Amino acid sequence: MCGITGVFAFNEIGRFSLVRLAAATEALAHRGPDIGKLFNDYFVGLGHRRLSIVDLSSSGTQPMTDVSGRYTIVFNGEIYNYQTLKKELQGIDFQSDTDTEVLLYLYIKEGEKCLEKLNGFFAFAVYDNEEQEIFIARDRMGIKPLYYYQDEDKFLFSSEINSLLAYKIPKKINWAAIATYFQLSYIPASLSIFENVKKLEQGQFLKVRKRNLVQKTYYTPPKNYRKQEYNTISYENAQQKLVEILEDAVRLRLIADVPVGAFLSGGIDSSVVVALASRHTSQLNTFSIGYKNEPLFDETHYAKLVAEKFKTQHQVFELSNDDIFEAVIKVLPFFGEPFADSSAVPFFILSQKTKQKATVALSGDGGDELFAGYQKYAGAYKIRKGGFLVNLLANNTNLLAKFPQSRNSFWGNKFRQANRLALAAQLEEKARYWQLSSVLYEKDLAQLFLPDCIEKIEASEYNTLKNSLLDPIRTEEEVRAIGANDINDVLYADVQMVLSGDMLMKADFMSMAQALEVRVPFLDYRLVDFAFSLPESYKIDSKIKKKIVQDAFRSLLPKELYNRPKKGFDVPLAKGFKTVLRPLLEELFDPNFIEEQAIFQNSFIQNLKKRVLEGTNFDQAQVWTLLVFQYWWKRLDIQKEIPEEED
Repeated sequence: MCGITGVFAFNEIGRFSLVRLAAATEALAHRGPDIGKLFNDYFVGLGHRRLSIVDLSSSGTQPMTDVSGRYTIVFNGEIYNYQTLKKELQGIDFQSDTDTEVLLYLYIKEGEKCLEKLNGFFAFAVYDNEEQEIFIARDRMGIKPLYYYQDEDKFLFSSEINSLLAYKIPKKINWAAIATYFQLSYIPASLSIFENVKKLEQGQFLKVRKRNLVQKTYYTPPKNYRKQEYNTISYENAQQKLVEILEDAVRLRLIADVPVGAFLSGGIDSSVVVALASRHTSQLNTFSIGYKNEPLFDETHYAKLVAEKFKTQHQVFELSNDDIFEAVIKVLPFFGEPFADSSAVPFFILSQKTKQKATVALSGDGGDELFAGYQKYAGAYKIRKGGFLVNLLANNTNLLAKFPQSRNSFWGNKFRQANRLALAAQLEEKARYWQLSSVLYEKDLAQLFLPDCIEKIEASEYNTLKNSLLDPIRTEEEVRAIGANDINDVLYADVQMVLSGDMLMKADFMSMAQALEVRVPFLDYRLVDFAFSLPESYKIDSKIKKKIVQDAFRSLLPKELYNRPKKGFDVPLAKGFKTVLRPLLEELFDPNFIEEQAIFQNSFIQNLKKRVLEGTNFDQAQVWTLLVFQYWWKRLDIQKEIPEEED
């Protein structure tokens, strides 16, 4: 687990970027605090910051060059099956016991086909000084990030945008990304906030030679749901298969030469991971976040039950609201582009505390997206099945809108969910998915942005991007043609868009801010393939979400974990806006600042600020999305770039 960056210059002008290679590498120091090293080959420079996990000796230092001197690699991630792959590489005198060296020689032997053999998470680059070519790849699920920039003089890449900015690239705003961000609260691949910076998508690789960039997809999860071609395995056998695959995935992710722990929220997924890990180690540390002031969100009671059952060394970190609010300012600078999933804040704190006891932590991320664990899946399922309740809600949207809606109270959250379901029930499939994924509805963008900014959005690639993200969702015509409707298309879209763009991005940036490696057994590609071979009925019905996961481990987990609402990992920001975070709110929503930006409707912003400070009806997620954007804009001093952009 590390941070990587590099320069591939096309000419002498491009070589000037090599002067900034050290600064770009240093910008990744938090990802790899153990050692930093550079490689330079006239037109090519590579930088690496190392977090030592496997083979802690200096023989694992990167950039790493093969014995011939032709190939050099920088690698961020872990290859869990590297020992097996090492045995297959006959006749090589390995100088280390690292997965990095195995990966390097596997690539030398098999080229891009090596990706098909890797079980792990990664972003890596291999430079071939004979062919004058760079090969870059990202793991199947997009667990590790990779950004790149290209102009006529050079190609740059890095684990983070903040590192790319150290090369002094222009900050040209991407209006399609802005429109998408304010709806989703994050920016999905391949877009970034900058028009000239792209994200390499999950399951993709690219090759750069001279000015030619070739990009290909080497992996996507199977789309069995498209033709209803599901695995014929029985439900009972499917449960057994799920346990077998997941246990092996957990076992592989316990391999390390440093202390390993696990996040334990008290939910089903993290509890399953802990239960399986305890079969392979008797010294498992587990970690939970508790909320002193917010019992609605606190699940530490359930986490303790799991820890006691499996005899882990458990720690609970009790947080007050002020602890969370004060962490906000520490969190925001780590994102090189706006990112407004508020659960990043407690994840940051959890990673910070966990790092004191472990360098690697297992997580239950991915289980909800693969097996339909979120409430929105239950809503989408109910809408698709229809019935009296759905029709009643859909016909009473005006009434529902009058009830208080908030994530911070039981009934407020119920009214919020009912209202979202009612509005979504009136839409066709693709529009429904987009709306259920949004914190700000598309129709409301015109209230937020000035008219000329709306024109810029309409002239951008926004609609093209949106349509590509919605591709996994079948149209009404497709649904009628096959005579069935299936929640698997929603899960598939979420794995491609939400999981990689939001959940995994949050986990990577917040854990790596503390030099903590987070491993996700549910996203072992074997389990992903298996999950998308199963029919909807194995995952959700009218009574239960994440059905097969709950049933497969029911006899193993404490019974108290079942038949209770999913609480999530949310943050009571509404209270913070009026207290600890109020100075930040006042500064970033200042009318003069808004006027200078020339992006937002000032009247809308000031009305929103008034409602926030008065505590009247507002959506804290929308406020947070705006606040994060404003902080990012001011931190990077984007305003100075505008005249240059318009010239």
